[in-house]
Amino acid sequence: MIPIKTTSEIEKMRLAGQAAAQVLNHLASLVEPGRTTGEIDRIAGRLIAKLGGKSAFFGYRKFPGQICISVNEEVVHGIGGLRQLEYGDIVAIDVGVVLNGWIGDTARTVPCGMISAEKESLCQATEAMLASALTFATAGRRLGDLSAHIEEQALKHGFTVVKEFVGHGVGRKLHEDPQIPNFGRSGSGPKLRAGMTLAIEPMINLGTSEVKILSDGWTVVTADGMPSAHFEHTILIKPEGPPEILTRELS
Repeated sequence: MIPIKTTSEIEKMRLAGQAAAQVLNHLASLVEPGRTTGEIDRIAGRLIAKLGGKSAFFGYRKFPGQICISVNEEVVHGIGGLRQLEYGDIVAIDVGVVLNGWIGDTARTVPCGMISAEKESLCQATEAMLASALTFATAGRRLGDLSAHIEEQALKHGFTVVKEFVGHGVGRKLHEDPQIPNFGRSGSGPKLRAGMTLAIEPMINLGTSEVKILSDGWTVVTADGMPSAHFEHTILIKPEGPPEILTRELS
């Protein structure tokens, strides 16, 4: 069963989404050569606590970080540590915030200084895939329409889609039904209904789609060592029209 949120629950999801967006925006501004991934993780923990929340990731299946921070060939689930960021890196920052029992989940891939044309193209295309996929996230459409669109766009740009890790429903739990792959067949999957809250997150590789998990048991990397990009928003399916992006920071 895919949970349908009530009006009061949606308002709590909005607050959690805004907190996650605020944290992500601040962390993105910290990406610079010489800074360690561990320092960014620690700052994330302090900021989440200051906002009255807690990390949705820390302790989840014994995950040791406040956020997921993944550099270059690291796809998702990177753990902050002693690694120093270098000029030309791309850094995927994934933030989950629990606020009053509800979760906002969002991610962005950030350049560290000037990056190569290939990395820039990958990041721009992946962010655009997320934006265009949301036009398919409307009440009455099938989830497969959105998934198929992401895969089509990735292949169109000469990139590949990670298939082992997917988006998901989100609410009181970090992972709710449904699973939301970034590949699929149009017209398939459950019908989207107003009140669903979903984390849509393209994970797109420059090279092969194949991935592996490092010895830490968490960090997912591309099998060929080529860069990967990750963007994510938590959205609300509306009765009519486009979805509401719950993790878009208000100006």
